[in-house]
Amino acid sequence: MLELQQIGKYYNTGTINEMCLFEDFSLTIRDRQFVSVVGSNGSGKTSMLNIICGSIPLDSGKIIMNGRDITHLPEHRRQRSIGRVYQNPAMGTCPNMTILENMSLADNKGRPFSLLPGTSRQRIDAYRESLKTLGLGLEDKLDVKVGVLSGGQRQAMALLMSTMTPIEFLILDEHTAALDPKTAETIMVLTDKIVKEKKLTTIMVTHNLRYALEYGDRLLMMHQGQAVLDKEGKEKDAIAMDDILKKFNEISIECGN
Repeated sequence: MLELQQIGKYYNTGTINEMCLFEDFSLTIRDRQFVSVVGSNGSGKTSMLNIICGSIPLDSGKIIMNGRDITHLPEHRRQRSIGRVYQNPAMGTCPNMTILENMSLADNKGRPFSLLPGTSRQRIDAYRESLKTLGLGLEDKLDVKVGVLSGGQRQAMALLMSTMTPIEFLILDEHTAALDPKTAETIMVLTDKIVKEKKLTTIMVTHNLRYALEYGDRLLMMHQGQAVLDKEGKEKDAIAMDDILKKFNEISIECGN
């Protein structure tokens, strides 16, 4: 279970440009929930992910992960139990390394360094089998550098690599936004498959309202650092696209847009 307890986050503190992003914001995400998060630009979606992952520090409040206070735990330590896929496909893979080297790197996540080779030839068959599940033919291109792959292929690899080692939470930061519609659909189907098979607690930020409605079992809409809509289970299933668009329009009118 993940808990954000009364968190506060300010930018440019003490200046005329001071901005309060979160003030006394709390959120609880139960084990194995798949939460889709939507909201306008500046609503706090990605900042919430960065706070969970430790990319930006809190000014107040606590982050509790499975009963453990990780508020002051550094980002690299949190990554042992968190997998993250970014909007930019280039951020989840190493372009100058081969597919095999990338897979080996992900396979050794959290393990201590040694003088042994980073790539284990004994694991090659396992990597091929994992890549085969993507249905993109990458299992036959292990010696190809990742930088020459398409954005969709790299994003599929990033998703696979982020879940290779045992993790408790999967963070998806608009991971289909930079892809063409057909490739985005492929990545979403793959995402849903991995989340269900590995029974991961997942938070997906997306601007695609259809994906937010179609995938996951909980829908969260953020606005000015608060959750203005929070539906799960049957309540989420009952929400229509028009309901979401109506809420967005209400927010826009409130903001004077």
